[in-house]
Amino acid sequence: MEKILSPLPEKDPFLNPYKEILRKRINHVIRQKSRLAGKKKTLSEMACGHEYFGLHFRENEWIFREWAPNADAVYLIGEMTDWKEEETFSLKRVHPEGHWEVRLPEPSFGHGNLFRLRIHWPGGAGDRIPAYARRVVQDPQTLIFNAQVWKPPVPFEWKHFHFRHPPKGLFIYEAHIGIAQEEERIGTYREFISKTLPRIVKAGYNTLQLMAVQEHPYYASFGYQVSNFFAASSRFGTPEDLKALIDAAHEEGLWVIIDLIHSHSAPNEVEGLSRFDGTTFQYFHAGPRGIHHAWGSRCFDYAKPEVLHFLLSNCRFWLDEYRLDGFRFDGVTSMLYLHHGMGKAFVSYDDYFGKDVDEDALVYLTLANELIHDINPHAVTIAEDVSGMPGLAAPIRNGGCGFDYRFAMGIPDLWVRLAKDLPDEEWPTGHLWHELNNRRKEEKTISYAESHDQALVGDQTLLFRLAGNAMYRHMRISDENILVDRGMALHKMIRLITLSTAGNGYLNFMGNEFGHPEWIDFPREGNNWSYRYARRQWHLIDDPNLKYPLLAHFDRDMIRLAGKYHLFESSDTVLLKEHFADKVIVFLRGDLLFAFNFHPLASFADYRFEAPLGEYRMILNTDEKQYGGHGRLAQDQRHITLPEKSEAKQRRLLNLYLPSRTGLVLEKE
Repeated sequence: MEKILSPLPEKDPFLNPYKEILRKRINHVIRQKSRLAGKKKTLSEMACGHEYFGLHFRENEWIFREWAPNADAVYLIGEMTDWKEEETFSLKRVHPEGHWEVRLPEPSFGHGNLFRLRIHWPGGAGDRIPAYARRVVQDPQTLIFNAQVWKPPVPFEWKHFHFRHPPKGLFIYEAHIGIAQEEERIGTYREFISKTLPRIVKAGYNTLQLMAVQEHPYYASFGYQVSNFFAASSRFGTPEDLKALIDAAHEEGLWVIIDLIHSHSAPNEVEGLSRFDGTTFQYFHAGPRGIHHAWGSRCFDYAKPEVLHFLLSNCRFWLDEYRLDGFRFDGVTSMLYLHHGMGKAFVSYDDYFGKDVDEDALVYLTLANELIHDINPHAVTIAEDVSGMPGLAAPIRNGGCGFDYRFAMGIPDLWVRLAKDLPDEEWPTGHLWHELNNRRKEEKTISYAESHDQALVGDQTLLFRLAGNAMYRHMRISDENILVDRGMALHKMIRLITLSTAGNGYLNFMGNEFGHPEWIDFPREGNNWSYRYARRQWHLIDDPNLKYPLLAHFDRDMIRLAGKYHLFESSDTVLLKEHFADKVIVFLRGDLLFAFNFHPLASFADYRFEAPLGEYRMILNTDEKQYGGHGRLAQDQRHITLPEKSEAKQRRLLNLYLPSRTGLVLEKE
């Protein structure tokens, strides 16, 4: 064990006082893995609950199984029984731990039949959607959810398979199927293929991250209150439609990952897992610990083998059934701590190793990563964690949790604070530089300027925050406006400096690349169930008379440049110059030099700073007219370092013209 534990403290000496805790965590993982898989099975062989539980047609008969340890009786009811309890559809208890089973002849079910469970327990009974249901639909009139038999006569035929190796740098396009279209309604998987996927390919991103795929009863939850973990949301189409989308994305060379919600569960009882067998503690913690009071949801008990089996099987199901390339694990901070990270400032390493840490959740995440990479060694896993827990994205063999990447979640919060609270002339460039590069160097990170979080109702997208209501009236190319000019200039600079300092990946939420106006607000009672803000206004980027296409053009060229020069494979950033009063940041990364002048007024005609000896050619600048800038810089400018002798040493200086609110990229030749 010492051999396994040594790398983490070696990478970070501040972990040395916590070696014993790290050792206990590794032992905890080993014990739980042995408890789950035993001596004869691997973790991947164990994680196949979806092939045992639920409804399956095998050898000319239907087999249905469910886990309900507190149940006295279980019935399948539905269209095949006229929604009544029938003895033929009564399940028998076949295992002392609460496994129930029924076997039925082929004519018992037909493709498309609606059904559910009726479970009896001591002192009560209730209808439930099966925990492993693969298809759940909602009646548009009654709004009632039911499971649906899904056995299409012609199985989906895959045309494109998993890639051999993931991209060395991730350019992630975060998307939501329902709001990906322009009309005031819910979009579909098929529409996404024809209307949105080509835009993502054109924009140059290499990874598609789909939100809200797991079934959720409340559309306005953004997909983060999951009720049916094995069902792809039917509001967007059929399972075959989702498979067609993933297949089409693979054909275009895109990796496809989904948000995997294992941090909590919807509180719904009929549609979800809450009080499934009459108890509050079947899948979740009993008492107050089983309730996430801020989210109104249920908290899994990660110490229970049956819960681990359910969640690990869920990981395998999405990889096997839908051929996904990985997952973004949502709400990892909430999983890791008993306080769920609510109102907590993580200021000490003690915060990562104290009594508030849910060690069982940490074990689950480690096992999930081992399982996922065992099934597909090239799969990508990303942790959404704001706490900075050490080792999340370190290899399991090094004592880490095994995620491939973690999000740099402090960066978008920083941009919001700067844009909201400080005028440009007060932006602290030193603090900005620190935050952009504040990451654990031994763990891969993904940076972003804004995601869906910053676009939700009650908040604003960056461009909307920077330009304000002027976006409503002054976004025509012929219309000059100082607020829009400021917003567009900073929008480009923020994206460029965020991407160029990112560790190993970059993320963008759909529409933000061209400065989508307004916010996202799903239909709900508070807005009279309106879809006005639950869509994307693609016509804005398609209109050549507007400024939105100019921002999209810049974003595309920025992404292409980062890919062409293998930016995320380059060495880390090297700061050459940071000056608070000038609002200037200059740094190197690989063969590229980046220079930013955030000053709102001052342009510097001959800005001098030390740089490595050589000749530099400007290959991108945010001020180009084709990007909505003022065109103050001649393209393809070349600059040569010049010697400056002093008593101490001879320095090599580079002189640049740095217009106000402009970012430059130069290639060292």
